[in-house]
Amino acid sequence: MEYFWNMLTLPVEDPVLIFCMVLLIILLTPIVFDRLHIPHIVGLIVAGVLLGPHGLHVLEYDSSFKLLGQVGLLYIMFLAGIDMNMNDFRENRVKSAVFGLFTFAIPMLLGIVTSMALMYLIYTQAAGGSEIAWLDGSPSNRASLLKFCSISAIVLASMYASNTLISYPIAARFGITRSRSVNISVGGTMITTVLSLLVLAVSLEMVRSQLDAAFWLRFGLSIALLGFILIFLYPRIGRSFFKRFDDPVMQYVFLIAMVFLASFLANLAGVQAIIGAFLAGITLNPLVPRQSSLLSRIHFVGNAIFIPFFLISVGMIVDLHIFLEGYLTWLAAIVMSVVATLSKYIAAVAARHTLKLSKDDGNMLFGLTNAQAAATLAAVVIAHGIEIGSLPDGTFVRLLPDEVLNGSILMILVTCLISSIVTERAARRLAVSDEQVNRTQYNPEHRILVSISNPSQVKELMDLAFVMKGKRDNQPIYTLHVVDESDPNSDKVRRSDKMLEKAKSLGVAAECKVKKISRYDLNITSGITNVVMEKNISDVVIGIRRNQGREGDNFLDSMRKEGDAFLGSVLESLLRKVNRMICIYRPIQPINTINRVILYVPDQVQFESGFRKWCHRVVVLCNQTGSRLVIYGSNDTIRAVQAQMRRSRMNIKTYLRPMEQWTDLAATAHALRGNDLLIFVQARRTSLSYQTAFEHLPEYINGPLQGHGFIILYPEQFKEGEINLPMEDKSKII
Repeated sequence: MEYFWNMLTLPVEDPVLIFCMVLLIILLTPIVFDRLHIPHIVGLIVAGVLLGPHGLHVLEYDSSFKLLGQVGLLYIMFLAGIDMNMNDFRENRVKSAVFGLFTFAIPMLLGIVTSMALMYLIYTQAAGGSEIAWLDGSPSNRASLLKFCSISAIVLASMYASNTLISYPIAARFGITRSRSVNISVGGTMITTVLSLLVLAVSLEMVRSQLDAAFWLRFGLSIALLGFILIFLYPRIGRSFFKRFDDPVMQYVFLIAMVFLASFLANLAGVQAIIGAFLAGITLNPLVPRQSSLLSRIHFVGNAIFIPFFLISVGMIVDLHIFLEGYLTWLAAIVMSVVATLSKYIAAVAARHTLKLSKDDGNMLFGLTNAQAAATLAAVVIAHGIEIGSLPDGTFVRLLPDEVLNGSILMILVTCLISSIVTERAARRLAVSDEQVNRTQYNPEHRILVSISNPSQVKELMDLAFVMKGKRDNQPIYTLHVVDESDPNSDKVRRSDKMLEKAKSLGVAAECKVKKISRYDLNITSGITNVVMEKNISDVVIGIRRNQGREGDNFLDSMRKEGDAFLGSVLESLLRKVNRMICIYRPIQPINTINRVILYVPDQVQFESGFRKWCHRVVVLCNQTGSRLVIYGSNDTIRAVQAQMRRSRMNIKTYLRPMEQWTDLAATAHALRGNDLLIFVQARRTSLSYQTAFEHLPEYINGPLQGHGFIILYPEQFKEGEINLPMEDKSKII
């Protein structure tokens, strides 16, 4: 009984009960605040205020909340980096720089002017007519007072300039993280946060010591070393790990470990840990495809545990009682909240008009960048701990006094509330407008069939299907294993079920619907052909082993020699009977470690009926993996391919390389790199773009182009001689 009553005492001390209560808060807050039409983020912060040590004191703000809160903060910054579309970021880098300068310079200028007056009032009020003894030996006069007021004002202004992407999960929930305004906001946040933290570091050094050459040399070298590690070493270490280990748990743990290592290195370099987490997310971004089980795990763990813990911990530090202690705290809180919000709003409006963005985009810029939390808390805590003088009664004068520390807590709460509400309203409008735009774009229906025959290839084939499938496409991926009806061996049936079940589990992890088809048929060709007709399949994906297609004068003959009856005897028949797009895939490395896609296109391919569809598939693949695209072909053809790909509105970095003859394939080998994926666009014999030179493709794969994964792509084709048919008319295709 005594143990029972001890458990009911406040604050709660039992760790199991504490964790249970936090999970209930995370569960119930969205339910309650959805009814009130208030963003979930606000609800978690309010829950922290009510249950924290300054509210009902149900929960203690102890080391566990501090630890998980810090983890959640770093996780938010990591998600911001990992979710960025690097192609869009490169496309909008100038706009991000413009917005970053606006959202840094305007709060700095407005903050310095208002903070000078605020700090002068607080210092003179604290002194009460007495002289302040400055610890650096400066004389106690008006000039010294103005000097330290100016340093404090710069530190306070740097807090206004920085921002935390606390409402970024709202944009993610509405599926607009890849929209232009979100990408500009994230890029601008990176710029302004780095600049504001650098200003903070320099300002603190002005108080502690002189800004001599040794300081600048030490600071510059540490930043350069951090940049070298994160930008140069991190991608190489990541690709090497992902090539060797394909266990999903190991990959997730590796990514998170790299994030926290980067955060620690950032602290060592003299900048805040959030910079390291954000840069780690950007450099590791290409390793996490947009449609993958790994990205789903990253979002799930963050949104379910770490980020809610951070939001609750922010609310727990809010002390509403401090505003009863005097008018200076209220004045500081009001001034800081108004200046922080107004300066970010002016910056967003200025950027909107300068960059010619829509009103909703401008609201998104303001909503995402208005919240003050991470860098603000770091700056105010650090500056509050620095003593710059003392009063006759022995009281220390701090760089940022108690009034500013307490006022910053209310500023954080106010800006987070405004940020969440504005972001959610803007996100709703942008999501609707994005949907309308998507309806007007060419977006062929993906009904992908993955033919599985080898257990070791299931993951590679499914990963390719995931990145070929559009994010907004709700069609399932069909997986097929054909069993010869003349030999219904029970072992073969169990093997089939095991492979298909593995494919389905991969789909569940990637949040992609997968439908299993285990079919008894006369032969494999008949099985695939019948499923294509029955399910109206648009793409057929077939895999071959790494050691296939390496020898012989004919690609099909080489596969027959190696005993692969599946492709050796099936492909020709499939090409005759199935007019849908067929992809033959040989993986050498995981699809997420690909840097570039090298596309070889034959002459006149742009005049064929399947042209638009396969162009769209290649663009989606590059967009999902963050890869650059290099196109080889005749001048007219590669320009037509590039023009078609631009219509997809996906910002793929494209390079054109003239190659007039298909026999020039070998000459391109010197330009290939280790992390390239080759795509050879082939043609059926009745196609306009067919060339006899296609027969020599195995020689190139076995010779100068060996060592690279490749896709041999046979575009969709209608009846012989038919070109430029409307893709919307599905009745003309089997």
